[in-house]
Amino acid sequence: MSGAHHIVLIVLFSAAVQSGTTLLYPTIGEIFAERSGILNLGVEGMMIMGAFFGFVVTYITRNPYIGFLAGVLAGGAAALIHAFVSITLRGNQVVSGLALTIFGLGFTNFYGQRWINLRSPVTVSQMSVPLLSKIPYIGPIFFKQDALVYTSYIVAIVMWFILYKTKVGVHLRATGQNARAADAMGVNVYATRYWWTFFGGLLAGAGGAYLTIAYAPFWLDGMTAGRGWIAIALVIFAMWDPLNAMVGAYLFGGIDALQLQLQAVGVTIPSSLLNMLPYLLTLIVIIIATLIVRVKHISAPKELGIPYNREEK
Repeated sequence: MSGAHHIVLIVLFSAAVQSGTTLLYPTIGEIFAERSGILNLGVEGMMIMGAFFGFVVTYITRNPYIGFLAGVLAGGAAALIHAFVSITLRGNQVVSGLALTIFGLGFTNFYGQRWINLRSPVTVSQMSVPLLSKIPYIGPIFFKQDALVYTSYIVAIVMWFILYKTKVGVHLRATGQNARAADAMGVNVYATRYWWTFFGGLLAGAGGAYLTIAYAPFWLDGMTAGRGWIAIALVIFAMWDPLNAMVGAYLFGGIDALQLQLQAVGVTIPSSLLNMLPYLLTLIVIIIATLIVRVKHISAPKELGIPYNREEK
């Protein structure tokens, strides 16, 4: 492989990691919400809220990390709406999630008009990790990124450990599999579901904020462009496992980065067709993941989407 091709591939894969980070955060968040038994189809709405508040606060404060925190909290606040409807009111989780997405898109459309086409005055800077960034091929791709990408690595590994190696993870999985049995064990089902739904919103907000702070530091209406729906599909692809989510996120990130690179070099394929690639891949991945899940006898949490009422026998 020539030096020029080598550089092009490194740039492409590095961009895939960045693009994938916008998906990795919300995918992990949704995995944990679903593990607790709460289906949240409002990921797109939480992401767009995080993207909007992340951009606006960054623009005003000139500090991308404060903006990122604002985006994270905006996603968490939106998730609490879904948690209240789904857990306290025991409403239909599908309807509540869809309403949350419509709310997020409408809110940002209305309040985002004055910010359209503005670019962020600051962004997060890349930093090389000593020693690791020198590893051939892998180093320049994974370890010459920004702090928020490195944070996503840590989140994925830590959340995998919590899910499978801690008492908290046992309680979480028990709540999603059999809420009544978990309640009998002394687990507070309501508090567990509230927390992990809120946590899922925080990470959805993080993915949206990363989009407008680092990956594409400007604001456009509908900025997330369906990434929330892709994140929901990736939960199935990942088989509800945070480490598998990294693979899926970077795979989709690679497709997104590839279509941008092809447009940049003037490939004659229509841009609308290139923009369709990530969503076409979503359909293919869902089909493949569903077949794998069936063969391996892996299933979604048994009480996913089912409201829990302690008073019922």
